[in-house]
Amino acid sequence: MQVLKCEYAVRGEIVIHAQRLQQQLQTQPGSLPFDEILYCNIGNPQSLGQKPVTFFREVLALCDHPSLLEKEETKSLFSADAISRAKEILAAIPGRATGAYSHSQGIKGLRDAIAAGIASRDGFPANADDIFVTDGASPGVHMMMQLLLRDEKDGILCPIPQYPLYSASIALHGGTLVPYYLDEKTGWGLEISDLKKQLEDARSKGIDVRALVVINPGNPTGQVLAEDNQCDIVRFCKNEGLVLLADEVYQENIYVDDKKFNSFKKIARSIGYGEDDLPLVSFQSVSKGYYGECGKRGGYMEITGFSAPVREQVYKIASVNLCSNITGQILASLVMNPPKVGDESYAAYKAEKDGILQSLARRAKALEDAFNNLEGISCNKAEGAMYLFPQIHLPQKAIEAAKAANKAPDAFYALRLLESTGIVVVPGSGFGQVPGTWHIRCTILPQEEKIPAVITRFKAFHEAFMAEYRD
Repeated sequence: MQVLKCEYAVRGEIVIHAQRLQQQLQTQPGSLPFDEILYCNIGNPQSLGQKPVTFFREVLALCDHPSLLEKEETKSLFSADAISRAKEILAAIPGRATGAYSHSQGIKGLRDAIAAGIASRDGFPANADDIFVTDGASPGVHMMMQLLLRDEKDGILCPIPQYPLYSASIALHGGTLVPYYLDEKTGWGLEISDLKKQLEDARSKGIDVRALVVINPGNPTGQVLAEDNQCDIVRFCKNEGLVLLADEVYQENIYVDDKKFNSFKKIARSIGYGEDDLPLVSFQSVSKGYYGECGKRGGYMEITGFSAPVREQVYKIASVNLCSNITGQILASLVMNPPKVGDESYAAYKAEKDGILQSLARRAKALEDAFNNLEGISCNKAEGAMYLFPQIHLPQKAIEAAKAANKAPDAFYALRLLESTGIVVVPGSGFGQVPGTWHIRCTILPQEEKIPAVITRFKAFHEAFMAEYRD
């Protein structure tokens, strides 16, 4: 039953249809009005041509094939700091074996490196024992839902729109999603008064609300929370006895000068809350940022403020999965501890990182401007993450045509967009939205040189669609 309730829009009906069309293009070239499928449905940068960061891949190659470290020619093929980092990592792995199981929380030396990276980011200490290395952020979210949800009377406050991992995992683990709406008019602001109202409403229905999910920077909405808003959220969780689940996987993806990323742990510590004042879980992933290593499945959660008996249960759940994959563990340690000033790789690493992030910022701006220049589309600024979530004001005739086709209006629009242009987006109904509004989520990830063509195709489709269904 719970599996039936669970839905995951970013890999849903439209994507399955896109894969069928892709096969058709291979077997019958020229049979469709476009020559390639552009997957703008999921934050999967390397599938759209983003190159991996050289330093990270050098270290991974040397760790996986340590006999290279004994060869003289390796010194001319790999940077000196990649060689020394690989040696350091191998020394931390029992038996120097990347093909062996590790401790269920992850290799201790790699957790030490992650904790050091967190401490230098936040300016507050972090402890390797609080780190659980996971196969991307998703298993960490599932572990926490498994721990928090006993039955459908247990609720989790989730932003709407939300990333469907949350609605899916809450459904799978038999709990209730308690929605709070981000305010599109204020750039997807998070209002504490709305949180309070939703919490009281759920409690009045007998739901035991156990946690609050915050996604910062936002997915699918792309906003970056202001520091004072974060302070209010932390105090709200403390006062209401809620676990704060902080999805911080887009922490490197900030595209505006007037905002910066602050982790919720840093905010909690800076307003004077210690380890025992607030149960807090932060999720990080190697799939996002400027590294985009989705297929390597690396990530971690940092758990603070939980009692020893609860932590034992988290460890037990982690143990059932034996351990996360070692390549992902190594990458998580590298992402939190990249080359530093003075290292041989630093200049090349910094150029790759800045190049990717600056390009993403330009792509976000180009797509945002293009959406806002079209009739019937309004799009908030992309401050961070990898997505735009424009609202599409559909004519009544289109809404009725969608109803006749037994589709949500934004799904109807997204399907037509795919069949006309090959562009794959996800309808807003897959993320949740204010009733009566319609959106699509579009990634900013197609390579920069392809963005003008995406915009041209999208514009031609949208104008034809609006003309066809004009009231």
